[in-house]
Amino acid sequence: MAAASLEDVYLLRPLNDAPPTAEDKRHSKELEEFLRASGLYESLDEAILREEVLGLFYQLVQIWVKGVCRRRNLNVEDARAHVYTFGSYRLGVHGPGSDMDTLVVGPRYVLREMDFFGNEKHCLQYLLSQTPDITDIQPVPDAFVPMIGIKYKGVQIDVLYASLAMVTLPEQLDLSNHAVLRGCDEATVRSLNGCRVTDTILRLVPNQDVFRLALRAVKHWASLRGISSNVTGYLGGVNLAIMVAKICQLYPRAEASTVLLKFFILLKAWPWPRAIHLRVPEDHSMGLPVWDPRPGTRDSLALMPVITPAYPAMNSLYNVQRSTLEVMTAEFAAAAEVCTSFLRCRGGQPLDWDRLFMPVPFFTQHTFYIQIEVSADSEQDLVLWDGWVSSRIRRLVRNLEDHVRVRWVS
Repeated sequence: MAAASLEDVYLLRPLNDAPPTAEDKRHSKELEEFLRASGLYESLDEAILREEVLGLFYQLVQIWVKGVCRRRNLNVEDARAHVYTFGSYRLGVHGPGSDMDTLVVGPRYVLREMDFFGNEKHCLQYLLSQTPDITDIQPVPDAFVPMIGIKYKGVQIDVLYASLAMVTLPEQLDLSNHAVLRGCDEATVRSLNGCRVTDTILRLVPNQDVFRLALRAVKHWASLRGISSNVTGYLGGVNLAIMVAKICQLYPRAEASTVLLKFFILLKAWPWPRAIHLRVPEDHSMGLPVWDPRPGTRDSLALMPVITPAYPAMNSLYNVQRSTLEVMTAEFAAAAEVCTSFLRCRGGQPLDWDRLFMPVPFFTQHTFYIQIEVSADSEQDLVLWDGWVSSRIRRLVRNLEDHVRVRWVS
């Protein structure tokens, strides 16, 4: 028997490349109208404000980098940094009030520990604190991906930093080139990969407009069903983006409404722990840890692996536990049943999207609960304490799973 090709191993061949019907297109238009009526699209004024804030933030970053350059007695003329967006904003699926994920990329002499974080006058954190329209500054230097959270004119921005092994950054810097990872520590690689993964997803989907509409719909569904928190072992933004992109690859000419229906039907039957890949994983022999599901490895224990498409490939759903996998599997099955009924009843009638986008009846569905309350002496302490407690919920659930059947985590 001939060995399976890599395209077959990673399920990279389309299942159906038939063009959409007029009915498919009409259903996609109805889906978009439904999502707009649900308040999932920001206003023009908010979109303009985001662009304005990004421009102002970019100017602040240039002032900061040039200030650090002067402090190091280096040539200020060529000193520059770049600001990139990633996550839902870069994907084009953000909604009103959504956070903006940003990455600042600077030269090697501008360091995260000494220049990005800190209350000395040359630090970006200090500069942000002195800017009138910036409030709610929350530095998190010890996070898995270190960041500073801010509100700029009311827009929530999460700011990451990556220092590259370059004295001077070029005017145009392509982060998709894996060479930018050379000489970077793991925290910097993780910071860079937010942008690298987002941009790779956009490159790998056959139709970005179809992808965006389908992803916006799936994100809304996951939020309504209470399974959209990555920190508690459910689905986060990058996981959902990869999973929707996978369906787009399998049905490359499908309309968004079809992609949405196929999303649930395929995931109901997906043979976990078989991993979801968007392409054959790359190995550039740079010594970075990559997804490795061979027996005996930590990755071999993954319950629901969804692999990032940019080097170094990682499991974006490493937080999943037995209980959360059971909940998600049941939710996929219930949604698939609704979608299957849609496919059976098509024939000129509009689809009843309300049947799919039903809020979970949390307090009537379960009998016993454990409620955790978090309090602190100040709002700033509460944000940090709440984040720490939230990050430990999975450990609590894992311990509970050894004694009782955990049915939901929220």
